[in-house]
Formats: sequence, C-alpha cells, structure tokens
Amino acid sequence: MTDFIKKSICAAFAIITGIFTFVPEAFFANHKWITQTLPNQYKWAFDFDATGVNIIISRLVLFLLVYIVTSAVYALFLTFRRRTTICGENYSIRVEYGNILKKRNCKRVINFDECFTTHVGNSTADINPTSVCGQYLIAHPDLIAHPDLNVQKLIDAANIAPGQTKSRYQQKTRYDSGTIVPKGDDLLMAFAKLDEKGKGRFFTRDEYLQCLDLLWKELEYYYSEKDVCVPILGAGTTSFDGGAGASISQQDLLNMMIWSYKLSSHKIKSPHKLRIICKKNRGFSINKIDT
Repeated sequence: MTDFIKKSICAAFAIITGIFTFVPEAFFANHKWITQTLPNQYKWAFDFDATGVNIIISRLVLFLLVYIVTSAVYALFLTFRRRTTICGENYSIRVEYGNILKKRNCKRVINFDECFTTHVGNSTADINPTSVCGQYLIAHPDLIAHPDLNVQKLIDAANIAPGQTKSRYQQKTRYDSGTIVPKGDDLLMAFAKLDEKGKGRFFTRDEYLQCLDLLWKELEYYYSEKDVCVPILGAGTTSFDGGAGASISQQDLLNMMIWSYKLSSHKIKSPHKLRIICKKNRGFSINKIDT
C-alpha cells in the first residue's frame, strides 16, 4: 500500500507540474471555476477577493483531483496488469500470467523430476496429471510410447551425463537438477529430487539455488536466439524440507528466480529475454515482485 501511495503521488506531481507550467496563473486566480462545482453550503468559504489565497486553494483542489484520478487509473492498471518487465545492463526478464504450454515462438522449459519420470498417475511416485509436466506428457504421448522419441532416447542423443550418485528412489539413474534435455523448441529439465517414496522435493534452499545456477548456464547454451519461457519452479507439487523452507510461497520462489538470474554470469543475450510464466493464485501478484 505504501508503494502504491508513493507512486500515485509521484505520478500526480508529474502531471500537476506540467499543468502549472503551461496553464497561466490567471486561471487559478479566478476562483469561480471552483465555486461553480461546489454545493451551496461550501461556496461562502471561497467568496472573497484574496487573489493569492485563491491561487493556492485552486492549485490544492486541482492537485487533489489529479491525485484521485491518478490513483484510480493506477489501481485499474495494477488490477488488470498481465505482465511486467525487469531490465538490467545485460538482461531482460518478463514476468507474465499465462499457461506455458500455450506459448509459441519461444523455447519452453518443462520441468521433470531428477529421473525424468514419464508415468502420469495419482501414486506418490507418478507425475501429477495437473502439473505442467503431467499436462505436457498427456499432450505428447510419444515421449512415453514411441521407442524412437522417448525421453531416454533424447538423453542419449544429447550425450547427457547422469549424476555422480543414484536417486534415493529405488537407486534409479538421476540427473543433476537444472540439466536440460533438448526436444525441438521444448527444453526438458531435470528438476525436483526424489525421496525414498518417489515424491519430488528439495532438501535445502541451497540445492534449489544450485539448480537455478545450472539452469541459467544451460539456457545460455540452448536458447538458440529465442526467448525462453520457464514456469515458477517449485510452485507446484514440489516440497521443501527444513523449517521455514518447507513453506516457500510462490511469491518468494519467483523472487529467488529473479535474483538468481540477475546475479548469474550466464544470460540470454538481448534482444531475447527470459520469460517467467505465472499462474494467478491467492496471495500472489506480479505487482509484489521484489526488484
């Protein structure tokens, strides 16, 4: 709220400064434009010939009206805002509402677990059918059924090296979180680590940040002169262990992604940008981004 008030006042001051610069002072000295808009019981307060006071009162009333209009317009802008862009010397990040699976003319990051599980279902070790990965697999059954196009074939074709250790889940082959497997304009990403029951989780925040660091390095290699769209990683069914880390909000995850990218030495080169695709949830807003 404080930020809203500050920005509204700044905008109102900018507008009113322009008005005071180009509108002659004689306009404010004539107080009739005020009295004509006031109820009768208030007109007596302005009914005298003190020109200097008239000018001050006129300007204060005008500023108040400009502030009210500016605040209303700004509030509507924030309510219906669909995207915002954060720019720096060597990066551009666009945060926008939408469905990443409907984005076109870009590279799309689809996050899997560390073992690139492709079985969609309701069991603990299955891919949730409502997640980004689950919806993607349902829309691309070739990754599961077709022997020449499944994920393992893509991994082998790209010469992706597995992690140095096995997954906690059934000692399966795992890949470091943040590793990218290319599939045309889709970038399949190893993300959540698996626990002994096959549930995706990160055990510390440091592991999450290490994943992001590797991801930015991979995207610099694979973006192929296109924008890259990535969801808010960890905002779905992925859990976090350890005290307060277990309840990281979507807002905080977004801020962590933005700051990690800004601090990384690996960037998508202009004019292309990183696009973070968000879902509208209660308590989350792109207007609350920590820039």
